[in-house]
Amino acid sequence: MPIRAALALISFLAAILSLALSGAQAAPRMRGPAAEDAPSPALLRRIAALALKQVEFGSVSLLPVRFEGSRIAGPIAESGRVIYCVSGRMYGRTFGKPERPKLALRYDTDRLTVIDDDAICTGHRTRPFPELDTLGNAR
Repeated sequence: MPIRAALALISFLAAILSLALSGAQAAPRMRGPAAEDAPSPALLRRIAALALKQVEFGSVSLLPVRFEGSRIAGPIAESGRVIYCVSGRMYGRTFGKPERPKLALRYDTDRLTVIDDDAICTGHRTRPFPELDTLGNAR
């Protein structure tokens, strides 16, 4: 009887292992962002320039500001619109703690428009946005 129990246990474990391996092979693969999802360098420069014209990003400041750790999310397809979200850390106007400006932009037929909807930007994956840091620190 103990030999039969051992054989049954081994065959049970072999069946579980084969099911697990076949399930792992059939699992969908996550792909990274496609190259067509990434905006062109010219569009990134336009987004950075438009962000720097906004008051939140220091366009009206007597004190010099500098940017670090800027991030961009997008393109985000939202009800037929293409949205880009820009955020960063801005130092200079407040002493000590950095300000964290955020901006949502809609891109329609080669036009960028600032929209007042911060909720649309939550929960999206961001990537570094060095264009904003470079343009903002060169002013």
